[in-house]
Amino acid sequence: MSHELRTPLNAIIGLTEMMVTNAARFGTEKAQEPLQRVNRAGTHLLGLINQVLDLAKIEAKGGLLEMLYKAKAQKLPRFIGVTCHTNPVILKKALERHDFDCTQMALNAARVGMPVAEKIKEPRKADGFETLALPVANRKKMGLIAMKIFGQEALNGKASVDQLIRYALSLPVSAAVLGMPKPEHIEENITVAKAFKPLSRGEMDALANTLLPQKASMDRYFAHHVDG
Repeated sequence: MSHELRTPLNAIIGLTEMMVTNAARFGTEKAQEPLQRVNRAGTHLLGLINQVLDLAKIEAKGGLLEMLYKAKAQKLPRFIGVTCHTNPVILKKALERHDFDCTQMALNAARVGMPVAEKIKEPRKADGFETLALPVANRKKMGLIAMKIFGQEALNGKASVDQLIRYALSLPVSAAVLGMPKPEHIEENITVAKAFKPLSRGEMDALANTLLPQKASMDRYFAHHVDG
């Protein structure tokens, strides 16, 4: 299955990349935009396939998940959990299938699951962590950790630090982890946390609408992002 899915996709990705980077040689100067779209779509689909196959590998007999359950039974760790940066569908499946103690997922107002395609005329879609994976974690009473609150700094300047932190903490989460690349961010975040007041649902939706133009670039970034 892995071979049949990955091989043709890799061929499509490689061919379109070659036709974009060597446009003069292949006479594809006027087809750059559609070729780039096909390349991006193929790359995204390959990433999704890899994640599905990764989940199957983790769940396989003798795999990592079985080892984690055995370790917990031996009281080596008190808790076991799962995290996901990019694909809420895969995380939702993992949470539904298994009894983890906790989970960590990317939750911010720009990744709620609202589309930017078709000039932002489509209705709201349930394709984000907040709308897919988070309810499963809450239903199964797992500890829930929000991450990527600032979108790896991509949302800085698009909304205030106060708004971004308040949005995350207004969700039904146990805690939120904040990226702080500069020392001065520590005091700023502490100040916001101490003065925290939950946003209303209306305020949360308004912030998500404000950040709607950032969703597409955020999704593309996290599709290929790996924390160092």
